[in-house]
Amino acid sequence: MDTFAFIIHPIDPKRDVSRKYPLLGRLLSERQIDFFSTFFPPVYISEIEGIVSEATGKEIKGWFVACPLTPRRMMELPVPLVYRKIIQTGRLAERLGAKILGLGAFTSVVGDAGITIAQALKVPVTTGDAYTVAVAVQAAVRAAEYMGIPLSQVTVAVVGATGAIGRVCAHLLAPQAGRLLLIARHPEKLEMLAAQLKPLARGEVIWSTDLHPLRQAMVILTVTSAIHSIIEPQHLAPGSVVCDVARPRDVSAMVAASRDDILVIDGGMVDVPGTVDFHFDFGFPPGKAYACMAETMALALEGRFEDYTLGKEISLERVQEITRIAEKHGFRLSGFRAFERTVTEAEIEKIKQKARQRRLTFAPSPV
Repeated sequence: MDTFAFIIHPIDPKRDVSRKYPLLGRLLSERQIDFFSTFFPPVYISEIEGIVSEATGKEIKGWFVACPLTPRRMMELPVPLVYRKIIQTGRLAERLGAKILGLGAFTSVVGDAGITIAQALKVPVTTGDAYTVAVAVQAAVRAAEYMGIPLSQVTVAVVGATGAIGRVCAHLLAPQAGRLLLIARHPEKLEMLAAQLKPLARGEVIWSTDLHPLRQAMVILTVTSAIHSIIEPQHLAPGSVVCDVARPRDVSAMVAASRDDILVIDGGMVDVPGTVDFHFDFGFPPGKAYACMAETMALALEGRFEDYTLGKEISLERVQEITRIAEKHGFRLSGFRAFERTVTEAEIEKIKQKARQRRLTFAPSPV
């Protein structure tokens, strides 16, 4: 049987440590977990079974293995030390018998986005970012349809637009958006990206290093590597859609608490073919996984045991190829989910009603 492994790590330190070690999660503070994560070894989490291709009937199995570092520690520690911890976790996957390794969350973006890690391991590596791009854009477009938002007539924003995932998302959205707003930290990178996109774009391409122009956007795809939320209630227009691909989340929990006129969805939840059992609760309903996990699984089903999505540049061709492979084997964009709960069609209707009321007093900020 072909095999894979996927590296996870604690995003929300207390919550995620509690999933495996309830007592530690209860007793230790977030800061203590941050500190001790530097010294904790890689952790075997669970075996994954029951993934079966719709196209071929092939079955695979895999494992979750955990790098103990939190996002804060990955940002604070020297990059070579972080590499070393991720590589140790990859070697645990090799000992388990994995034929391909997926890098989850911050392990996929630290340093050179997987290249150094892949060079240090015998097993091929992928970040899963190519399929994450595909599913994120699918989710944003579908959510806009549910909300009755015509992409060709509105401003669509990409936050974290100059990153590996954000840049390709912008390329995919440019031909569809009435106007494209790019947001990131570095003006020179934004200017270069905007120049690349203008020949492809349906409408105007603008950019900003500030989040306040988001109030002009009706569809927002956000995918930064921030360790804390950055999008707050005051940044958003009534009736807008926010597809949050980032882990940790870019969208503040205050948006869910105070803005019942905004549709926030997680970008990247897919249905896994077969009767998959992860033997571990990572916060998703049964049978569903992140798109980055699904890329690793799809490559194993396809028998593509090679370094796949690595580095800061993701080609559109790679995104299109992994989409074909994933769909062939039965991976599909799943329903909407946000802040650890399912978003129902009835809830979307309520959001639309609230948005109609709020628009009567809403004054968008100029870009």
